[in-house]
Formats: sequence, C-alpha cells, structure tokens
Amino acid sequence: MEIKDSLENGVTVVELVGSRLDAAAAPVFKGRIVDLENQGRRLFALDFSGLDFMDSTGLGALVSCVKALGGEGEFVLFGMRDSMRKIFQITRLDRGVFKILGSKNDALRALGGSQP
Repeated sequence: MEIKDSLENGVTVVELVGSRLDAAAAPVFKGRIVDLENQGRRLFALDFSGLDFMDSTGLGALVSCVKALGGEGEFVLFGMRDSMRKIFQITRLDRGVFKILGSKNDALRALGGSQP
C-alpha cells in the first residue's frame, strides 16, 4: 500500500493507494499517520475509494490513530464502498468514532477546510 497525503485548507487529505488495509499494510499506514500527527496535523480526511478489503489489523490501526489525537482532532472517511461501510456499521465505529461521508468536498466541508 502506498499512502499519499496533501494539505488542503488546513485538512490533511490521505489517499490510500492499494486495495487492502490489512496486517501487511497497517503498520505503514499507522506510521505515516503518526508522523503527520507529530507534525501537528489534527484534521484528517481519508479517501477510502481505492480500498476493497480491510481486516481487524487495519481497523485497529485506524482506531489507534484516532486515540493518539486524544480528542484534539478529527478523522473523516469518504469515498467508501458499501462493503467497507458495513464493517464500520457492524462494529458501530460509524457512531461517534468516525464520520463517513460521500465525497472529498463533503469531508473538507465537515472539517471546516472548504467554503460551503
């Protein structure tokens, strides 16, 4: 998995390039997000449009990144396929932990990073 990030109006947009966030990819993902958090980044919009599969290790890495912010930031997920959305619904992480939106513009708007 490759992770691309950009800063757009104060929001870090993270594109997950590769179809899997699993035991092999989770440490790379988590390491990059922690690096960004250590640089002072606090608002994240994660692009899930290229993701086909996520296991418990990938889910754990996401939750760990949120916890590392200690309530001082926010993660919004967007572009998620129905199969990915079901994982968040089953685990109830779509209720209070992650906001899941349809598009990048929706995510930026929710994080205050774009004009309405």
